[in-house]
Amino acid sequence: MLAREIRFLIAKDVQLELKQRYAFNGILLYVVSTIFVCYLSFTKIVDPETWNALFWIIMLFAAVNAVSKSFVQESINRQLYYYTLASPQAIILSKVIYNSMLMGVLSLLCILVFSALMGSFVTNLPLFLVALLFGSFGFSAVLTMIAAIASRTNNNFALMAILSFPILLPFLLVLMNVSSSALTGGDWSENFRYLAAIIALDGIVIALTFVLFPYLWRD
Repeated sequence: MLAREIRFLIAKDVQLELKQRYAFNGILLYVVSTIFVCYLSFTKIVDPETWNALFWIIMLFAAVNAVSKSFVQESINRQLYYYTLASPQAIILSKVIYNSMLMGVLSLLCILVFSALMGSFVTNLPLFLVALLFGSFGFSAVLTMIAAIASRTNNNFALMAILSFPILLPFLLVLMNVSSSALTGGDWSENFRYLAAIIALDGIVIALTFVLFPYLWRD
């Protein structure tokens, strides 16, 4: 029953996104314009550390902009309607999965555009893509829960920015270590502990979200 509810809720979010494509197009425009400004500002990036830092800064702000609309775009009446149809676990998991899919698309577009304009220092592409995949999922899980909390306030975007940074900081530190190793030719063995840490953080966030969201949804 839970899987069926999640499937229908994800389909609903996809249909809404296809009808309101201005939201995704706006996020995509933000990503491309930010990368282009970096391209104009840095005539040549000579070290992988600068490349790595710029990439994850763009990814962080793109994730905040993409996920912040998860609950804000739905009215109180629509949320009450969902409350009568589906369980809170299905609602939050469907949001996390959908936002992960959205972040996956944005991540791939970001790395393509960023590499095209700024050049690429990635020497271990599979390792970098795995870090990007788990990082996008972690961003989505954390920011979806924070978006649910922020939707209960009037100043939701400011609250998201305040709450998200200290929670996402461990993700960013581990992700930047893995991606930096991928840029400098590191192999899988020396990054296994970092990948395990990312997976563990993702699991902790999902577990806390699954347990805590029903209390928030009930209010």
